[in-house]
Amino acid sequence: MAYDQLVTSKKGDKLFLLGNEAAVRGAIEAGVSVAATYPGTPSSEIGNILSVVAKNAEMYFEFSANEKVAMEVAATAAASGIRSFTFMKHVGLNVAADSFMTTAYSGLKGGMIVLVADDPSLFSSQNEQDTRNYSRLSSIPILEPSSPQEIKDMMVYGFDLSETFGIPVILRTSTRVSHMRGIVECGEISKPKSTTKEITSDKHWLKGYFVKNPREFVPVPANALEMHERLVAKIEKIEEIANESPMNEVYSFESGVLQGKYGVISSGGAFNYAYDVISQENLGMDILKLALSYPTPKDLIYDFCKNLEGVFIVEEVDPVLERDVLAVLGEYNLDCPVYGKFDGTFPMIHEFNLDIVKESFNKVISDLKDDREFKEDYKSENAEDFEGNLIEILEKMEFTDGLNELLENIPTRAPTLCAGCSHRSAYFAAVKAYQELGYLSEDMIFASDIGCYTLGISPPYETADYLLSMGSSVGDGCGFSVATDQHVMSFIGDSTFFHSGLSPLVNAVHNKNKFVLTILDNRITAMTGGQPNPGIPVDGMGDEAPAIPIEDIVEAIGVKFLKIVNPHNIKKTVDIYKEALEYDGVAVVIARYPCTLIKGQKKKAPMVIKDNCVKCLECVKTLACPAISYLNDKVIIDEALCKSCAVCIQVCPNKAIGVKKGD
Repeated sequence: MAYDQLVTSKKGDKLFLLGNEAAVRGAIEAGVSVAATYPGTPSSEIGNILSVVAKNAEMYFEFSANEKVAMEVAATAAASGIRSFTFMKHVGLNVAADSFMTTAYSGLKGGMIVLVADDPSLFSSQNEQDTRNYSRLSSIPILEPSSPQEIKDMMVYGFDLSETFGIPVILRTSTRVSHMRGIVECGEISKPKSTTKEITSDKHWLKGYFVKNPREFVPVPANALEMHERLVAKIEKIEEIANESPMNEVYSFESGVLQGKYGVISSGGAFNYAYDVISQENLGMDILKLALSYPTPKDLIYDFCKNLEGVFIVEEVDPVLERDVLAVLGEYNLDCPVYGKFDGTFPMIHEFNLDIVKESFNKVISDLKDDREFKEDYKSENAEDFEGNLIEILEKMEFTDGLNELLENIPTRAPTLCAGCSHRSAYFAAVKAYQELGYLSEDMIFASDIGCYTLGISPPYETADYLLSMGSSVGDGCGFSVATDQHVMSFIGDSTFFHSGLSPLVNAVHNKNKFVLTILDNRITAMTGGQPNPGIPVDGMGDEAPAIPIEDIVEAIGVKFLKIVNPHNIKKTVDIYKEALEYDGVAVVIARYPCTLIKGQKKKAPMVIKDNCVKCLECVKTLACPAISYLNDKVIIDEALCKSCAVCIQVCPNKAIGVKKGD
């Protein structure tokens, strides 16, 4: 779809939107003035879209240096009376947590939404932490949509709730909800406004006015005591709202074998699976869907459970709702068995699907109901047509010409660096350098970081031995430097360096650590879709901005060994790495070459295999470039994939690779 439709569509118009697109429409309808983020999947599309539409939506938008900065930009905007929006992936909230926790105390004047996209099953993350724990820890309300329509609607609802109580509101999505598509009916677009004082300026977004009040905004201990008291009172009032909120709804079924006996409490994306299984299997269990799940709507939960023989808690990842429900039942002394994660009914980890939810229901249902009459009622109308394994089912459906062979021979495809990626060249040179110095592989430690370059974990490079979080490679280098006498090489991307690499580099210089830090500067935030970072001369809205040279920062920190190299020049890069590995201190190498995915780069002639190729396979084995393959007893370069980096020419010991001559 054309993104301008998110700005121009009128009330009642219907759009077919991704969950992340719906979040943008929700921000526009709510009258957001300021938005800030650091890109992270599964929320990346929100920033990509806002960078295009922000000006037409009368909104300021930026890709901040990291999530903590984005949180602070949003918090100060809301403290100035205008509505603000910050969004990030779940682990990004860890980075922002210090400031995030205090926003609950200090309060706001304008509304503020913190959208956090969780990643059950770790599709693109290093853990699957559950953001709902943060809502309880911080005493910040949380909304959990299960569809694009709900994302849009809850953005608007959440801003109103936030502004009413002067507190941020979390909107928790997930990979599945962020990336599902659905029909979204648009609402009225509210013009941005300020709750304090509107300031006329020459900017395209509305500015507010910060009214000084240190007792409200400066949490020194004496003030923070009062702030906490106010926060507790706010949460108590919001709990009353949660008990009556239209966001929390009971879905009833007209009939079913368990109707009136058992119920389900669910939230977020897990609700969709519960609803579908109950519908398809004619179970008839009512579902209490908690979209405003914290503060816990205790009265609502009690009323739902009080006449039930048992209740299922369907939620992904941590048993957060289950703990809340158990606490409510205990407080009311209500004897209602709870079937969830603690008793093993549902898996404790990972994303759910229809089969998982159905099998989990069956664990309890088969124990509760063994009589033949129930089993006949419980069977789906055409269940006999779909018994057996996948092959047998598909054979009955006449889908099976050659299916056995197809399913048995589907190849796996491991993730790999793109053809022509400069990270590959840097890794190749690093390995060659330590080998030429006579270092043993087991005496090398490679500290990696979050980005495309984490793929260095795979053969033939194997340059990722340890990883914790964004920016950790530099701090890890500090630690390994003092804890071992092994040779340490750390790798970090340019965007990640700006995000969280500066402080640990200061630490390394100050404490006289010894390791090699490579800053892989490919002029973009590549892994999340090509967003700008402070190292390039453009901002999040596409306007010209001052670029911050990485080398200037490194020199200012006090690094004495600093080299800048095009990593595609293998000999020069190897020589620099050898020098860096023998340097007694912190050695920084900036490996600078643009990402091959940046648009507008001139297409050069591809590489070709010459007739004198002896099939030694050195290029295939040591580069693992997806453009080079060995097929039918021949080494082949795919001209469509080749990016003309010429690294393979430098690697071939027989000079059997060259540049394709013009036709």
